[in-house]
Amino acid sequence: MKRVAMMIGTVVSRAGGCLPPSLHDRDAGGLLGRGCATALAALLLAATAPLAQAEETLTLKECVTRAVAHAPEMGEAQADVELMSAKLSEAKGYRLPQVDFLGLTGPIPGARGNQVYSQDSVDHPNHWTWYAKGDFLAVQPIYSFGKISHAMSAATHGIEVEKSRKEQKRNEIVVKVKEYYYDVLLARELKNLLAEVRDDLTKAKEKAKKLLDQNSSNVEEADIYKLDAFGGEVDKYLAEAEKGETLALSALKVKVGVPRTAKLELADARLTKVDQTIGPLDSYVARAQGVRPEFRQVKEGLKAREELVAAAKAARYPDIFVGAILSSAWSPGRDRVNNPWVPDDYNHFWAGAALGMKWKFDFGITSAKISQEQAQYDRLVSTKQFADENIPLEITKFYDEGMEASKGIEATRTGYESSKKWAVTALANFDFGIGPAKEIFDSLQQYAKMRAAYFQAVFNYNMAVANLTYATGDWE
Repeated sequence: MKRVAMMIGTVVSRAGGCLPPSLHDRDAGGLLGRGCATALAALLLAATAPLAQAEETLTLKECVTRAVAHAPEMGEAQADVELMSAKLSEAKGYRLPQVDFLGLTGPIPGARGNQVYSQDSVDHPNHWTWYAKGDFLAVQPIYSFGKISHAMSAATHGIEVEKSRKEQKRNEIVVKVKEYYYDVLLARELKNLLAEVRDDLTKAKEKAKKLLDQNSSNVEEADIYKLDAFGGEVDKYLAEAEKGETLALSALKVKVGVPRTAKLELADARLTKVDQTIGPLDSYVARAQGVRPEFRQVKEGLKAREELVAAAKAARYPDIFVGAILSSAWSPGRDRVNNPWVPDDYNHFWAGAALGMKWKFDFGITSAKISQEQAQYDRLVSTKQFADENIPLEITKFYDEGMEASKGIEATRTGYESSKKWAVTALANFDFGIGPAKEIFDSLQQYAKMRAAYFQAVFNYNMAVANLTYATGDWE
């Protein structure tokens, strides 16, 4: 009997969660029709009380759809996609002209005369004035030896990496929602099972007391104690099953975005095997290699890293550009000098254009950056090797769990049906006073064990199908 209770407790723990139970809505009915004063009081209470949340009934598919739409993780993943898109826009922007403007104004010494003679002295200015100056510098890149193009390509592949990561987040949410959904159904099935066993024990205990009062040789006083002990174990695990249902349902509410105080009901009344047959193992492995987001992440990530390595190497070469400059300055207290050999920074206007080259030399900095990018690339190569080896292993694990659960469903169904017949016979014989109480303990113990194992096998099969769906990159 103790082994049965421990077994049921292990199964019930699958329905556990980490969130507080939901609150029950208050019943506001039964107040009307008791007189005007009572009706008025009821209306006032209804006006000040919070509105009750309407009950929702959701299918598993609806839960999945709402969870994906509600999940904060999806918002974070979308933000990462937008961030990488902004980096691509930044890389593209380097192909366009860049304009710098510097404007200055302030006091300066006055200057009168020309390039030959001036009555003023630099060391002893006899009066002050002010000036305004503006410099425009425009640069149009022509050729960067791949710096810009490699950066653009790296950002493009980076966008695909983030999109794949977003799909991975979505698939993880779907698996978790399915687990919570099946947890609720499993806990309810165990509740019904334990309630059924408890009812049988109650009937057996009542009959045992009658037989004991009649001094029947088939019943001893110790049998009543055993029935009480067995019933206590059943009540204990029944309470745990109820707690598991509440916690799993609360966790499901959080995932699908249902308020904690709202009522949520599942469209499925029973935990049944999903109508999906597990196919050949090789087909799952082949599909995962083609569409699973993790594989696409590694594939696109390697391409992005290749481009970043190439961009780091391109930093060794110069940038070719066309530049244009416009400079203008004016000061009311300085005479203009038009001699091109005597420039005046405070009173002039000139413009020009040129073909330019900017080449940066350093000692070890660029080489170190290349080594850093190469190390990141090598690291991702190792990640790809890990994925190539371990994802098929993960799929094999889910596949084997599904096959085991499928066989277990058939085996335990036969077992609990037979043990149920055994229990019915034992209870009937005991009721007629021709069967020992021990038969009741043994038969109910075996029935509870096999029935719980059946529901656990169904749960395991459904989760194996869900995990295989996730492992192959699907989500529905």
